[in-house]
Amino acid sequence: MYKLEKLPYSYDALEPFIDTHTLGLHHLKHEKKYLDKLNELLIKNNYNYEYSIVELNYHLNEFSKENREEILFNLGGVINHYIYFNSMSPTKEEPNIFLKNKINERFGSMNEFKKRFKENALKLKGSGYTFLILANGKLKIINLKNQANPYCYGYIPLIGIDMWEHAYYLNYENKKEIYIDNFFEIMDFKRANQLFEK
Repeated sequence: MYKLEKLPYSYDALEPFIDTHTLGLHHLKHEKKYLDKLNELLIKNNYNYEYSIVELNYHLNEFSKENREEILFNLGGVINHYIYFNSMSPTKEEPNIFLKNKINERFGSMNEFKKRFKENALKLKGSGYTFLILANGKLKIINLKNQANPYCYGYIPLIGIDMWEHAYYLNYENKKEIYIDNFFEIMDFKRANQLFEK
């Protein structure tokens, strides 16, 4: 069975930007619920866990049509939360020289990238995520609804912010702009740097 990944920091580590209660609920309740449901569906379909959780995206046609959509939804719930939690850190790492050059080439500057990222996130209707992705060697900022995940489209997600209300509402209520600004205060490029180098 797939296991719940531990966060790379403690539940209080992102305060005051994300409070302990919100982060604990988000990881131990919301993400875990998607994971438990995913495992339940996979066991029901006699899955033998031969693929990594990312590789599973590319083998969904091995499941019956009646279960495929629900498997994909819950799989996205696990993967998108992993991307989000690993896009933040109390000891944030900046983009390495290679990724920084690519960001500057694509967006003009880090500040312009943040501006574009925030604009995209605020355009998202309802629930979903905003991602910085690598697609065919090019950086793009995209929105995906609900639990659609970037791997299904052949993208490599570098950074992601969760725009479901449960990610921010206890702290920020309906003030999405402040939530996004504070996300930038803890935005961590460690995982993104590793993926970009590969």
